Amino acid sequence: MVRLRAAGTFSLGCDRLSQNRRRGVLVEPVVALDVDFEPQTQIIGRRLMAATQARSSILAQMREQLRWDDRLLAWAMENPGLRVQLFRLIDCLPSLRSKSEIARHIQDYLSDASVELPGALKSLLEFPQPDSVPGQLAATTFTKAVETLARKYICGETLPQALKTLHHLRQQKQGFTLDLLGEAVISDVEAQQYLERYLDILTQLAEASQNWKPVPEVDHAGDRELPRVQVSVKLSAFDSQFDPLDAVGTQARVSERVRILLRHARDVGAAIHFDMEHYVYKDLTLAILKDLLLEEEFCDRDDVGLTIQAYLPDSERDLRDLIAWAERRGTPVTVRLVKGAYWDQETITASQNHWPHPVYPTKASTDANFERLTQILLEHHRHLYAAIGSHNARSQARAIAIAEELNVPPRAIELQVLYGMADKLAKALTSEGYRVRVYCPFGELVPGMAYLIRRLLENTANTSFLRQSVSDVSAEVLLAPPKVESDVPAPAIFGDRAPDTDYSRAAARTASERAMQEIRQQLGKTYQPLIDGQWETGAQAIDSINPSKPDEIIGRIELADLDAVDRAIAAAKAAFPGWQRTPARERAELLRRVAELMTQKREELSAWIVLEVGKPLVQADADVSEAIDFCRYYADEMERLENGTAYDVPGETNRYHYQPRGLVTVIAPWNFPLAIPTGMVVAALVTGNCTILKPAEQSSVVAAKLAELLVEAGVPAGAFQFLPGVGEEIGPALVKHPDMHAIVFTGSQAVGCQIYADAAVLQPGQTHLKRVIAEMGGKNAIIIDTSADLDRAVQGVVQSAFGYSGQKCSACSRAIVLDAIYDVFLNRLVEATRSLHVGSADLPSTQVGPVIDAEARDLIRTFIECGREEAKVALAMKAPETGYFIGPTVFSDVPPDAAIAQQEIFGPVLAVTRARDFDEAIAIANSTSYALTGGIYSRTPAHINRAKAAFEVGNLYINRTITGAIVQRQPFGGFKLSGVGSKAGGPDYLLQFMEPRTIIENVQRQGFAPVEGY
Repeated sequence: MVRLRAAGTFSLGCDRLSQNRRRGVLVEPVVALDVDFEPQTQIIGRRLMAATQARSSILAQMREQLRWDDRLLAWAMENPGLRVQLFRLIDCLPSLRSKSEIARHIQDYLSDASVELPGALKSLLEFPQPDSVPGQLAATTFTKAVETLARKYICGETLPQALKTLHHLRQQKQGFTLDLLGEAVISDVEAQQYLERYLDILTQLAEASQNWKPVPEVDHAGDRELPRVQVSVKLSAFDSQFDPLDAVGTQARVSERVRILLRHARDVGAAIHFDMEHYVYKDLTLAILKDLLLEEEFCDRDDVGLTIQAYLPDSERDLRDLIAWAERRGTPVTVRLVKGAYWDQETITASQNHWPHPVYPTKASTDANFERLTQILLEHHRHLYAAIGSHNARSQARAIAIAEELNVPPRAIELQVLYGMADKLAKALTSEGYRVRVYCPFGELVPGMAYLIRRLLENTANTSFLRQSVSDVSAEVLLAPPKVESDVPAPAIFGDRAPDTDYSRAAARTASERAMQEIRQQLGKTYQPLIDGQWETGAQAIDSINPSKPDEIIGRIELADLDAVDRAIAAAKAAFPGWQRTPARERAELLRRVAELMTQKREELSAWIVLEVGKPLVQADADVSEAIDFCRYYADEMERLENGTAYDVPGETNRYHYQPRGLVTVIAPWNFPLAIPTGMVVAALVTGNCTILKPAEQSSVVAAKLAELLVEAGVPAGAFQFLPGVGEEIGPALVKHPDMHAIVFTGSQAVGCQIYADAAVLQPGQTHLKRVIAEMGGKNAIIIDTSADLDRAVQGVVQSAFGYSGQKCSACSRAIVLDAIYDVFLNRLVEATRSLHVGSADLPSTQVGPVIDAEARDLIRTFIECGREEAKVALAMKAPETGYFIGPTVFSDVPPDAAIAQQEIFGPVLAVTRARDFDEAIAIANSTSYALTGGIYSRTPAHINRAKAAFEVGNLYINRTITGAIVQRQPFGGFKLSGVGSKAGGPDYLLQFMEPRTIIENVQRQGFAPVEGY
């Protein structure tokens, strides 16, 4: 073993490093070089395995065989289908309010075709009706089994219950850290309550600890006395708007509450440990804690800790950064090293967003990294105390072997396990003479159910050490070094999907800030119509302004007049024959070049959207993603459709193919200023039509950027024209022109219906019928069932209703809530909405920006006044006076036929309606003239199936937000008076821009035909 001194010193206001050196304390790390820890790991590991595999008494084994909770786990391990349905049922169970409901859900879930039922479960399900005596008995049996299962992993539902568990642990010479379940806060009120509950818990624990008998094994480390009380907390629970994009604001809000917690912990003599959560929070969590613990008030505290997750390839870099930080700080903190609890969620989230996977691909890779980090951590024990958290006997044995070789002092290491997960291992570790701490979650079963599911997933996973250790896997295999074939995380499967920007990455935030600064230098430029490949001076000009700051001019728009319309149509008509003959693959390549240019200019385009239409950055970025997706998807689709279909028989060819319609007018909205115009324009172009884009006046600068991209990509003169103008003037001229073949529109129902009517009139000289493709909005509802996960339901409604200030055609404007949970849901909804930040769209803290202009603001205010007469005002938030702002407004007890429940309100206004039962909820949802999007939050299979069949919407979203449709994955569009035409981003969208033709040829000559005819 060689001791190496770290090079370099640091200077801080809180310079503990230099103070320690003056005291003669060695602060350099002890580094083990060329030490083979494996022999000792095996010796210790076999001791631990022998202790953990000692068989229970015959009586205990008989009791275990009779316990329903143990049998459920065993069955779940044997049957993957049962495992999924069983865990879904357990997740749902706390929301069910009667034994009859429980019995019905047991049948619904466990009768699924994917489930192979053991005999005992089959007999449990054999009851005629949920309210029958056998049904009630089944509900009681299952509920008690799950409660027993939960109590294995949750140390108490109340603090008095938890105190009994903690007392028992201390009797076994084990310490604890107490974790309050239910950290998913969705409002500032809940964040404050989280803090206050912990303050109260600390007080009560400290008082109780005065009566505890000393336990030297956990209360002392060498000659150091340790806090008897420790709690674990999660930073995200201190701020309902915890957001890496708003790093500065989040840090300020979180730090203020954490300071209060740390002060109180100091006053009562308790330790605080900070857990790690999802990957997107990691960097911000570490940054907050590093800054906070360097403050003069806290920089000498060694009774605090934080967490590193070994399943992240980032973890070694993060640990080394912590070592350097701790050396500068001069006073150690504890690092709890864990493998990570969110592997499934992290991989799913990354896959859905087409981001690189942040976790190692295999358990072996994580185990190997855990051992690597353990050694690094223990080598630097003078700077960081180690808390090795694992249920894997090899991992703990490895830590002990390294600690013994390095002579790590008692204060610098402890071994940790989760409550109920490895009791025998905890006892074995205690017998090795090490300080053992048990992570003890406590709280009500409802918020604890998510924690329980994570534990069940871990216990029943094929790769779980705990599962393998109770099976026939030998100790030799279990204690073998992890065999790693590849440490490379699974790559993102991008396909043709443009991934949204991950703003948890500092580089992404920096790029966005830089782009915003650059774009602000370009404000006020003039944008002109594009006719026949030339930018032309308009007849008049208007200013496009920033709705967040109306005195800021984004650009000056020169407008086309009726003469420009005639010239544009003439140019398009002249260009059509050439563009029609252009091979489909060349037209498709044009779209791909546009997509590539958008990808290169992504940050700039997002900035233009933020400034011109007041869309907050995350949603502006998604707007760009959708535009890119449209280009790539429609390019692929056109190539698929290019060759048509052959239905040949001997002697005859039958060919079905498509040809473009001719001239297409695109009348675009302002709310998706890049995505929707791009989708409509490139669909028309790639199918061989010459296209005229008439953008909304409010978003003409962003539309001009699209026009510039098309020109840069090489669109031929005349094939595409850009005509900004006053809608009431040039819109009808385009729609009614006899040479126009199709009109694509997104906007209000009134304008869409007028376009439909005008297009139906046969004009002089017109020899064809015009095709209208129109999306005309919605009055979209989300149903919240009694079995809903209320955390998700409240968050989903808030995001769907108030994202982009309710100015999405897919936005939720009605929440239909079943009576049994109405009051609870409404109260949480109001507080979650109240916690939203309303402000300028370019601020990273903003969730609700402005509405588009003064006319929209005034119209929304009129609806709000109408709502005050029809229903109760549950919330009316104030908004900034400068700019076109409307504070989020929630109405409660809204009659289903009220104006605010029937008419589309393009703004942040939500009507909450009560329903007696699920059937009435469906009826209310279907009671409007719209059928665009809708959603349901429910964990009742029968209700979900009912909604799939009966909820009249084009896009139905189950247990998620109802906005943010993704091209190809979720084609978008509705029916009834929400629109006409096929879904945008779907496999039949392009067909609307083409005429199908069938060509039949007799290839028989004098009784013979070519081979190809067969």
